Amino acid sequence: MDTENLKVSFFPPLHHQRRIWVLDTLRRERITEIVDIGCGEGGLLAALCQPAPWLGPRSHWRNRLSARDADEGLISLFDNVLLNDSETPDLHPVRIAGLDISTKALQSAAELTSPSSENALYTRWEPLEVNLWHGSLDSINPAFVDTECIVASEVIEHLTDDLVAQFAPVLLGVYRPRTFLMTTPSYTFNARFSPPGFSDPVGHLDPTGRTNRVFRHSDHKFEWTTEEFARWCATVSKEWGYTVEVGSVGAAMEDDPWGRDKQLGGATQVAAFRRKDDSNSKRKRERRVRMMYDGTEQKESHRLVITYHFAAHPQAGHPRGPEDIRAAVVRTFEDWGECVLRVEDLWFSKDIGLICGGSIELLIEITERDARLRLQRVPGQRKGNWTVELIGGVQQRRDGWSTTRKPYEEIEEASMEEEEEENEVAHYTLDTDMGTSTYDGAIVWGNETGGLAQDETACDCWARSWGNGGGWTSEPVWN
Repeated sequence: MDTENLKVSFFPPLHHQRRIWVLDTLRRERITEIVDIGCGEGGLLAALCQPAPWLGPRSHWRNRLSARDADEGLISLFDNVLLNDSETPDLHPVRIAGLDISTKALQSAAELTSPSSENALYTRWEPLEVNLWHGSLDSINPAFVDTECIVASEVIEHLTDDLVAQFAPVLLGVYRPRTFLMTTPSYTFNARFSPPGFSDPVGHLDPTGRTNRVFRHSDHKFEWTTEEFARWCATVSKEWGYTVEVGSVGAAMEDDPWGRDKQLGGATQVAAFRRKDDSNSKRKRERRVRMMYDGTEQKESHRLVITYHFAAHPQAGHPRGPEDIRAAVVRTFEDWGECVLRVEDLWFSKDIGLICGGSIELLIEITERDARLRLQRVPGQRKGNWTVELIGGVQQRRDGWSTTRKPYEEIEEASMEEEEEENEVAHYTLDTDMGTSTYDGAIVWGNETGGLAQDETACDCWARSWGNGGGWTSEPVWN
């Protein structure tokens, strides 16, 4: 075989693409409660433990405002921002749980999700509860019933026939989540690893002996083609009263020499199930659950391994008055000597986030109502990238340095900045060539040799910097 032509690599790595799909779907669905079935070592749970940069637009803030806040008009502001928030939100989970049969994996998950090991990028504005459970899929856990979302990523292909038979009845029937997300390898894509008609593909023979298929992992009991997966999803969604959308992620970076990319699809198949709540669907689910489980002996219950509670900042949901917020915004312009700043620049400067009680919407509304400020809303753009202008500009910085300077002073400073930038680039290139390009407090991708500035777990956070060229490359990925 021409191994160079058969190279298959993914950017980002395939397991990160699966996780990105899950996280993006959770955001769109505005999910706040997640159960990760087969959570393994807790990679997804660790990502979900990272706090959002600000509070989500939730109506319960209104009930937390005091009479003083009502007098200052904050309640009407909150009502306004709650009605106008239309952009895809950040994730704001309040309860997450993981289940796995492996005690060793749960120990790693407990370490990754522990509050004592938290290295949060942002202030935590909302409380979070984390529960880790030990047990088998076919044991019923009342704590999972009616949860908002269940995720089962790269799980079903590892299950024996008896557990596969319980997969949909337990997850979609007994637990009946509003949303169910699952991923599994695509056997159809496996052809991408070999030339057409090649008789000795690399991998692991079907351990069950039912087929002559070669799988990506020695523990896989099966791998579905795209047609088989779509058929299974359609069947179980109809049986348990769900709609389903099926797709794939994980296209190879390299073009297939035989032009099969469109035909083979992505390396991972994904499905998003959404519960139907009409009376007929509810009755159908309840009847099928009774038929399957009433009177049957329950297996050993799940064991709760550990519970963590992440506390929100005391200022969360308790903003100060509008005048205090306006004064803090103007003071930031004066401190920085700038006349235009992004909303995010203001938010993360000093204590504005705390003064606003964690609500960036409140900051936006107050700046928009101030005659000294001009907010530039850009439809379709993240609100953090909107700009705020201080009308009239800054006449005097608060440190006493005038913003009005002579032309030769500006030329001299620009020259000094260019010289410093050249020195920084030279230093960076030297470090990169030596393989020592590490940075404190940030994740940096995309230098010319690729690489990650911090440990791999950190890249599951919502705040990622994506580079251009090099970066997140990998050798052929099988699972």
